Amino acid sequence: MFTGIIEELGEVLALERTADAARLTVRAPLAVSDASHGDSISVSGVCLTVVDRTDDAFTADVMLQTLAMSTIGGLAEGQRVNLERAAPVHGRLGGHIVQGHVDGVAEVLSVTPGEAWSVLRFTLAADLAPLVVQQGSIAVAGVSLTVSAVGQDDRGHWFEVSLIPETLAATTLGALAVGDRVNVETDVLARHVQRLLQFTTTPAEVSTLS
Repeated sequence: MFTGIIEELGEVLALERTADAARLTVRAPLAVSDASHGDSISVSGVCLTVVDRTDDAFTADVMLQTLAMSTIGGLAEGQRVNLERAAPVHGRLGGHIVQGHVDGVAEVLSVTPGEAWSVLRFTLAADLAPLVVQQGSIAVAGVSLTVSAVGQDDRGHWFEVSLIPETLAATTLGALAVGDRVNVETDVLARHVQRLLQFTTTPAEVSTLS
């Protein structure tokens, strides 16, 4: 489990693809400083397991489903990624509960710079729209953020986040441009409520919730 508070900007050293999987190696001096084989590290929001490590890098295997559901398969050597080690039980929950189980990919629709904030608008898949609410939590590229607005137009559903300078500087979000794609994870509590409602409401009532 993670909190969505990014600890380090890592660098992709290699992505080796096979027919149905990939092996990713990331330079991450802080993340590997206390990592062991089998530990979990969030890479831009995707929970990956350490299978090998050096003094300043780690390697993880990525299965086909993860490649299909996230942006991991599109990473290139030299690209920066957001990194977070699994939260210690005794630590503070600075963000929200982030599992690293990505729901899908969103695309940047607009970037609006402000004097102290930048507002980013992203696409939102129709099946995820009921799970995203204004003032709720969402993980974008592994970063715990508060949803500042949600809406729908002729292009479909969208959501916005307002980013402070610290978030822009300390994560990959500050370099995003229109058309870029990011991993998105909705609030786990919302997902469980949606599933529960499917068993406690009629089919007609469920259809109005999606």
